[in-house]
Amino acid sequence: MNYSEAKKVLEANGQGYVLDFWGKLGVKARKSLLAQIATIDFTELARCRSMLPAFVCSKAEKPCVKRVAAPTAPKVAELKGKAYASAVTAGAKELSAGRVGVLLVAGGQGSRLGYEGPKGAYPIGPVTDKPLFHFHARKVLAKTLKYGKSVPFYVMTSEANYDATVACFKENGWFGLDRKDIFFFKQGMWPGMTEDGKIILDEPGHVFMSPDGHGGLLAALKNSGALADMKKRGVKSVFFFQVDNPLVEIADEAFIGYHVQSKSEYSLKLCAKRDPFEKVGMPMKFGNVCKMVEYTEMTDEQCKRKGKDGKLYFLYGSPAIHVFDRAFLEREAMKPMPLHLAHKKIAYLDDNGEVVKPSAPNAYKFEKFIFDILPDAKKVAFLAFDQKEEFSPVKNAEGSDSPATCKADMQAKWRRQLAERGILIDGDAVLEVDPCSL
Repeated sequence: MNYSEAKKVLEANGQGYVLDFWGKLGVKARKSLLAQIATIDFTELARCRSMLPAFVCSKAEKPCVKRVAAPTAPKVAELKGKAYASAVTAGAKELSAGRVGVLLVAGGQGSRLGYEGPKGAYPIGPVTDKPLFHFHARKVLAKTLKYGKSVPFYVMTSEANYDATVACFKENGWFGLDRKDIFFFKQGMWPGMTEDGKIILDEPGHVFMSPDGHGGLLAALKNSGALADMKKRGVKSVFFFQVDNPLVEIADEAFIGYHVQSKSEYSLKLCAKRDPFEKVGMPMKFGNVCKMVEYTEMTDEQCKRKGKDGKLYFLYGSPAIHVFDRAFLEREAMKPMPLHLAHKKIAYLDDNGEVVKPSAPNAYKFEKFIFDILPDAKKVAFLAFDQKEEFSPVKNAEGSDSPATCKADMQAKWRRQLAERGILIDGDAVLEVDPCSL
């Protein structure tokens, strides 16, 4: 894209001011700005703009009110005995046939942990300080070694951490995986917008951009060629998880098998909430349609409601552990996803080209959430799991969901796994186990 092309498309979309500081930019900055403008999908930008409060409707318009069925709790399976054994057998068959792929969402930075770099590179090994990526990649390798078939590993990064993520894998010898079985790709980036629909410049030659959310993976999978790669390899089931949870059982046979046996297009692992107001999304049924309801959208009555068994009626929350049918992802990647607005404080340039740091939210970011495709699935399935076995995220520097709690949970799980093999470890010993050795 050259200057004339950029000017034409910006002016056609009411964003011509983006080039106001062109005359002050050097050659490198001009090239960078044009490259940014070239990545903007102005059709999607117009959709973002239409979502802004000022453009949705005038106060004089009568709001449209839809009758919505009262939500009910969906059926959540607990695999035991013969049902569990059957699911494991079915999952093992899929892995043996090379029909399973693994998809890791790893676009986040470790800034909340006081770490400069990709969150996946954060050192979490209790003994070795191995990074989060190590424990995920070694679990993928363990499946490859067990079944003698490659399990392709798709790693979605952000624009900001792509190079550092690839470097982390390379420096660690790809964690033992074959390089050709790792597919790195970037999630999309969207400009932030002011309340009146203008793209934000945070430097004279730079548009403020933010990741388009984990729901952006659909477009990213399609645009990067990852979906085509999955199809070429014969992948039918795609295991999805997030980078901050090293306890996750990646592509576990029971979950894959249950997904296949259920003929599900979108399956979710769910765990019981620790308290009525735990901050997790809750799948609910509205008539015959399943939707994910954010904890912020639930009423106090819904949070505290009890069932006939005395347990919470809406008991199970989602920690973002899913299995998708690849064909379902392909179908959904062809559709525009719902947009979600986040009102944020975003630094911007004033008319004089000076950076202004606002003290209150002044602009909007736009995100897509992967669970918004849940209602589109022709068949869904929900499987319960024990939180202490598979979910201990690293989100906060201290307190709950911190490196300290995660390391303790990792070691407790390893002790249980070793005890099952007749190996007892002193409770005071610091312990770390390579996932490939289990």
